[in-house]
Amino acid sequence: MAPNSLSREPKKKARETLSLALTLKYRPPTLHTQSHTSLSFSLPTAMASSQTRTLRRRRTQASKPISQSPLKSLSKSQIDDYYSDAVCEECGSGDAADELLLCDKCDRGFHLFCLRPIIVSVPKGPWFCPSCSSQKKLKYFPLVQTKIVDFFRIQRSTESTQKLNYDSQKRRKRSSSLVVSKKKRKLLPFNPTEDPLRRMEQMASLATALTATRTEFSNELTYIPGMAPKSANRAVLEHGGMQVLSKEDTETLNLCKSMMGRGEWPPLMVVFDPKEGFTVEADRFIKDLTIITEYVGDVDYLKNRENDEGDSMMTLISANEPLRSLVICPDKRGNIARFINGINNHMPDGKKKQNVKCVRFEVNGECRVLLIASRDIPKGERLYYDYNGYENEYPTQHFV
Repeated sequence: MAPNSLSREPKKKARETLSLALTLKYRPPTLHTQSHTSLSFSLPTAMASSQTRTLRRRRTQASKPISQSPLKSLSKSQIDDYYSDAVCEECGSGDAADELLLCDKCDRGFHLFCLRPIIVSVPKGPWFCPSCSSQKKLKYFPLVQTKIVDFFRIQRSTESTQKLNYDSQKRRKRSSSLVVSKKKRKLLPFNPTEDPLRRMEQMASLATALTATRTEFSNELTYIPGMAPKSANRAVLEHGGMQVLSKEDTETLNLCKSMMGRGEWPPLMVVFDPKEGFTVEADRFIKDLTIITEYVGDVDYLKNRENDEGDSMMTLISANEPLRSLVICPDKRGNIARFINGINNHMPDGKKKQNVKCVRFEVNGECRVLLIASRDIPKGERLYYDYNGYENEYPTQHFV
């Protein structure tokens, strides 16, 4: 994959470009697990270098524990000994102390990678183990049409208009298939599920994940005051240049956006896996080169995210001048893209799971990031792509 199409450049790598301090990171902003989500809501922070410092800092940054801590009556030296003896409740080992968390209620220890779903970054705020967490049960979004329409701000249109748009889509797909060139294969629009009830279930599954991670739905790049302005998103700034999305592929992208605005949803289902967290699977057959979704969120300068441990950040522009580099931050606003999992780059079979590629394109002078099917995807198969592209900086060694 070319440098300008390297899917998700890790923040760690981007920070090296700016010569900033590096720390281990993961993905979701409120819930850091393999799939960008977890059910204990907390924000990650940098890890300390020693076991005592790490665990004590976790404690000082957290709010007051719910229950009376057994450490209250201990001296400083006794507290240090207590931390040094901490072990993981899952594996029984005290190794990898910099990745050992203490529950803010029961004070038991857990390795980040022993938890299910996995957590990668040491949380900044209060963290509670699975036994003590008040968020034990996932609250599913109601399967009510009016609530779903309002949640996703779906445009209400007449049945005749919807039928016309659907027929136009079918005609476009047929004509496109007749002119496919061996030199350049064209992108395809997704094929929505025909059953309206099933589409509602697909949308409700995404609403459930977004609500659980406290994320507002957005299907576009958002520019927030105090962050990078829209004028900063100039593809010409990309180091080494960026491939231009063809006129026909741009029309296909716009068609996908238009269909979603009318409630004609991609055939995708968000499910919660106890090992991976929220993850996405195909709800019907998806053909190779189909546009899955665009990676969206708040656009900000990389320099502004120097101390941000949100693990779902995506490189938007890697500029010749590092101070002009941009990232997409889907921790507050985003879509289904943030729930698509990454492959394990350290396992021989990791690459075999990949069925989606992440590519950056210039579209009308701006940079856009698209997730595209890299092969035919059968119904029921989960979606995965390589968070590292051609590099291996993103920590995926504990991914399942």
